[in-house]
Amino acid sequence: MKTGKRSFIAFIKERKMGLNDFIQKLVSTPHICQHVEVNNFLKIDENQNEQDDGDELPDSSMYLTSRSSLAEDTQIKPCDFDYLKIIGKGSFGKVLLARHKESSNYYAVKVLQKKIIMKKKEQKHIMAERSVLMKNIKHPFLVGLHFSFQTTDKLYFVLDYVNGGELFYHLQRERIFLEPRARFYAAEIASALGYLHSLHIVYRDLKPENILLDSQGHIVLTDFGLCKEGLENNGTTTTFCGTPEYLAPEVLQKQAYDRTVDWWCLGSVLYEMLYGLPPFYSRNTAEMYNNILHKSPVLKPNVSNSGRELLEGLLQKDRTKRLGVKDDFLELKHHSFFSPINWDDLMAKKITPPFIPSVSGPTDLRHFDPEFTHMPVPASLCNDSLMVTSSVKEAAGAFPGFSYGAPSGQAFM
Repeated sequence: MKTGKRSFIAFIKERKMGLNDFIQKLVSTPHICQHVEVNNFLKIDENQNEQDDGDELPDSSMYLTSRSSLAEDTQIKPCDFDYLKIIGKGSFGKVLLARHKESSNYYAVKVLQKKIIMKKKEQKHIMAERSVLMKNIKHPFLVGLHFSFQTTDKLYFVLDYVNGGELFYHLQRERIFLEPRARFYAAEIASALGYLHSLHIVYRDLKPENILLDSQGHIVLTDFGLCKEGLENNGTTTTFCGTPEYLAPEVLQKQAYDRTVDWWCLGSVLYEMLYGLPPFYSRNTAEMYNNILHKSPVLKPNVSNSGRELLEGLLQKDRTKRLGVKDDFLELKHHSFFSPINWDDLMAKKITPPFIPSVSGPTDLRHFDPEFTHMPVPASLCNDSLMVTSSVKEAAGAFPGFSYGAPSGQAFM
C-alpha cells in the first residue's frame, strides 16, 4: 500500500512539473497571455499569492508564482543597460556601474539573486530596503532610487551612481580627519538620519562603509537593508542587528531599543573620524562588547570641548539620557559643536565640502576597491532565459510588487 502511495505522489509531482513548464511558456509569451481564456486560466487562484513574503509558498501555488512576478508592468529591463564594471559585492549579489543605453546616463545597478535571499529568509529586509529607497527622493544626502525591477531569478535596483569612495576608504588612507571636516560629515549624516526618523524609519546600520562621498565631496548614505519602518517617536523594537563595532549597549543586551540607536552609531562614527578607531574597539570581540557595556569612551584633548561634549551625549549608555532622546535631530542641530554650520546652506549644498575627491568623470573608478573592479562582469545580467528549476519557480513570485518606475520625466535625469 505504501509503495502505491509513493508512486501516486511521484505521478502527481511529475504532472505538476509538466503544468509548471506549460505555464512558464505561457507567461513568457505576452501576446498569448492577453487572450481572454488564457488570462482567466492564469488567474484561477491568484489570491494564494497574497502571502507574507517571509512565508514559504505552498507547492499547490507554485505554478502561479512565475506569473505573478513576470506579469509586473515594468518600463525597463536588464538589457536597457550596458554593464561596465563591478563596483561592489555583498551577501546577495553585486553592484555594477551601468550606462543606460538610451540616455547614456550612468547608474549603480544593484543585482540580487532571489534564491540566495530566500535561502537566508531575507525577503522582508529586501522589500523594506525598496520601500525606504522609494521615500528618499526628497533628501540630498540619501541615495536615490530610479527604478526597481525583476526577472525570474534576479532583483534589480537602479540607483544614483556615486564615485567619490566610501568614507571608510578615505578614513583608512588619512587615519583621522580634522575637526571641521568631521563636523561637516557628521552634520550631513545627522540631517539624513533626522529625515529618516521623521518618516518613522530607524536606520540601524550606520558605519563608514555605508557612507559614500559623491564627486563633489558630499555625503550619500546608502544600504537600507537593516532599516526598521513604522517606528513611532516613542516606539521600540527588539531585533538584534547591526555591525559589532557600532552596536549600542541596549542592542547588545537584547533589550528594547528606539531611534536613539542611530545617534549612538553617529557618535561612534564621529569618534572614529576624530580618533582613528571606533570608541570601544578591540580585536577581541568579547572584550569589545564588554567595553561597549561598561567602559567610558576615552576622549583625548585633541578634540574641542564642544566635540567631547557631543561625543559624551551621543555615546551615553543609558538611551533614556542619550542626546536626541527628546527632540531627536533638533537636539543635535542646536548643539554648540554644530554652531559653525548654517543648516539651510548645508541642505542646499551651498557649503563647499572640505575635501573634493579627485575623479576625472563617471568611469573613473580610482576610489573603488580593485578587488571588485577587476572582476569580470557576468554575461548573464542581460540574459533573461534560464533553466527553470523548481527553486527558481518558487523564487520567481516571492517579491510581488517589487517593480517601481520613477515619475515620468525624472527617470533618467
